[in-house]
Amino acid sequence: MSDLETAARPEYLCRIAIDPLSRVEGHGKVTLLTDKDHRIRQARLHIVEFRGFEKFIQGRPYWEVPVVVQRLCGICPVSHHLAAAKAVDQLVGAQALTPTAEKIRRLMHYGQTLQSHAVHFFHLASPDFLFDFDDPAAHRNVGGVMADYPDVARQGVRLRKYGQEVIRVTAGKRIHGTGSVPGGVNKALTLQERNELLADIDLMIQWGRGVLKLVKQAYQLNPGYFTHFATIRSNYLGLVRADGALDLYHGGLRARNERGEILFDHLDYRRYSQVLREQVKPWSYMKFPFINSLGSEQGWYRVGPLARINNCDFIPTPLAEEERQAFMALGDGQPVHMTLAYHWARMIELLHATEAIKELLLDPDIFGEERVVHGEMVREGIGVIEAPRGTLFHHYRIDEDGLIEKANLIVSTTNNNQAMNESIRQVAEHYLDGKELTEPLLNQIEVAVRAYDPCLSCATHALGRMPLIVELVEEESETVMDSLARDADGTVRSEMSSPFRSGFA
Repeated sequence: MSDLETAARPEYLCRIAIDPLSRVEGHGKVTLLTDKDHRIRQARLHIVEFRGFEKFIQGRPYWEVPVVVQRLCGICPVSHHLAAAKAVDQLVGAQALTPTAEKIRRLMHYGQTLQSHAVHFFHLASPDFLFDFDDPAAHRNVGGVMADYPDVARQGVRLRKYGQEVIRVTAGKRIHGTGSVPGGVNKALTLQERNELLADIDLMIQWGRGVLKLVKQAYQLNPGYFTHFATIRSNYLGLVRADGALDLYHGGLRARNERGEILFDHLDYRRYSQVLREQVKPWSYMKFPFINSLGSEQGWYRVGPLARINNCDFIPTPLAEEERQAFMALGDGQPVHMTLAYHWARMIELLHATEAIKELLLDPDIFGEERVVHGEMVREGIGVIEAPRGTLFHHYRIDEDGLIEKANLIVSTTNNNQAMNESIRQVAEHYLDGKELTEPLLNQIEVAVRAYDPCLSCATHALGRMPLIVELVEEESETVMDSLARDADGTVRSEMSSPFRSGFA
């Protein structure tokens, strides 16, 4: 039987599931289809949870949205809070915030970036750098890091704690705060709060430089592995400042192709729907965005730290800019496509966040009294921000009573959806194809996914009828007696034959 015939006959294939994915935020799984010779026929990332925020915020007052939508996530709530706040600013006609309001929001956002990058690298990803893939699973985790590298683990905890303190003093709480309001913020910093944060910032900068040394050492020990593992060539999308600098809070949209050529630049993000489209596939609740002019097959792209470092012309803080230049030298004038380089780029951003926090803490505008502005109400608002995981879109339309009429969210992990599937496929074909499957080999699939730092709970959506599987299970034996599935197109089918089905139409 030919390869094409085998792929078309799933009964001849073996299904392997990595369920659940470990050391990621949210719930997901990977499925592989292999033939009798263990050759990979299909590799897919499935998002198996559904949230539905776009639907159930409809009918809510617009001023509630920045607080409500951050319940999407406990890891990156500030990103949703600020993206929604920027959209709501437009609804209330706030064309430009006061210097105090913008700098307090920026400080909040850099605190979020610092704590999120710290928790991902130190708690979730560092075992991939510090331990071999065949290291026992019981040791290949943050507990093993704490036992074998206690200084590294402590620094990770302290960096995250510091970022959360920045969030607390700007948003009111470490998680799910209320600092941003329509047209501005509801508090400035006090002198005491500023001084308490200043006391530790130089140490945070020092540790940020130290963790970059750790990543670079890992690369120098095995550059070939970094270069080839899960590496794919892709387009890149992100915000840049008017002068081309990295800007995590505001800017215009820039996209580059795999050769580094600019596809569009400094595009007003309120026009995102003119250049981006979203595709739905029946096997995932996560959508598949793409650049419209390139089509769905060629137009998928990557966002996040790797995309931002590839996209920007420079970083406006000196230590991070020095690190960016060394990083970009890896591409020899081309974008850096190494998927594992996401971790390296992420730590450059962590260092940038610590430098930016220090600059803002020394800015007298953070003590200002003018914190809110308003203008003429409009019916539509779009807020875009660079969340730790990548470009985040919040788009709202309200009715004449100020109630949410329509909402569309394109979150960072959704933007990376196709790229994650491509990286999974590359790893499966390179490391698993034709081999006997073992836990360390399957772990390499998870390593590829973790590089993107996906937040799966943020990224789940459904369009039209939600795919669903219902199972009838016998209570004592837990045997599946019957199963019924509904596909994304609404088709309902039996998953198995059962005497219990005889009475159903």
